[in-house]
Amino acid sequence: MTSAHTAATAKAPVRDPRYLALRNFAVSISVFNILGYAVLGFEQPWLWPILAVLTGYATELALEVVSAWSQRRGARFLGAGPRGFIVFLLPSHITALAVNMLLYVNNQVSAMLFAVFVGVAGKHVLQAPVAGRMRHYMNPSNFGIVVALLCFSRWISIAPPYEFTENANTLFRVFVPLVLVTSGTVINGVLTKRIPLILGWVGGFVIQAFLRHWIWHVALMGALGPMTGVAFALYTNYMITDPGTTPVKARNQFMFGSSVAVAYGVLMLCNVVYTLFFATVVVCGLRGAGLWGIHLVRRAQSRRAGSRAPDAPVGERPGSEAVAA
Repeated sequence: MTSAHTAATAKAPVRDPRYLALRNFAVSISVFNILGYAVLGFEQPWLWPILAVLTGYATELALEVVSAWSQRRGARFLGAGPRGFIVFLLPSHITALAVNMLLYVNNQVSAMLFAVFVGVAGKHVLQAPVAGRMRHYMNPSNFGIVVALLCFSRWISIAPPYEFTENANTLFRVFVPLVLVTSGTVINGVLTKRIPLILGWVGGFVIQAFLRHWIWHVALMGALGPMTGVAFALYTNYMITDPGTTPVKARNQFMFGSSVAVAYGVLMLCNVVYTLFFATVVVCGLRGAGLWGIHLVRRAQSRRAGSRAPDAPVGERPGSEAVAA
């Protein structure tokens, strides 16, 4: 989800758009969870989002200490002050709430906590070199959800869409997606600058729906139907646009969004369930492999040209917070 799980540093300035986007994502998903339990119809126990958030915090802090030790640097949350400490925990806060909101685990709370752990831990393990620094490339909440679905497919599933508007009247059911789309568009247009990605994703989704209808005779309304739900609005505005795991250049953003739509269409033809989540994992994984490929090719070219290869790991090189190519 929105999962906008960007890895903004603990000392991000107040006017830094990455910090503002991270803060707004965290506030938005927190408010939506509160409304979901109080008004909309979320069926998970009230205690579970609290357990999810605490698990996310504990995992983030513990693995940051391990990462700092292995890279011989100081932990990013040390000496950052109260505000910096809060900023450091915002990505894990978003991941935890997104996982709890999007997974339906019956009474298997351990499966949900496992998904939170995997999502947060994936940022420390699945990394690729980008602009001279190691960056995570798997969308954290999406990755945690997919791994949990694969490991516990007999007991858990994606939260049924009716939960998001179950207790809302007809007018409010229309109001909820409108608010999500409006707030998400503002955040992605002003702060994360991910509108090209959204256009590529939504446009590609429509195209694959028509192609499946024309070639494989899939019912057109069924193929386009997911676009009318709250889950699609959440995915489009708060998960696929995660700044930490998507490109920053407009052209590459458009290609990323279009690629997810293509992966979605192919997986649908293969009758793969939970298609949105698996399509995102596939594209993020391919992008990570591509980043590693580019890095290795450039390093080989540099060596052939007689340049001295860096001795320090990529993650140790100085530089500003990297953005995807």
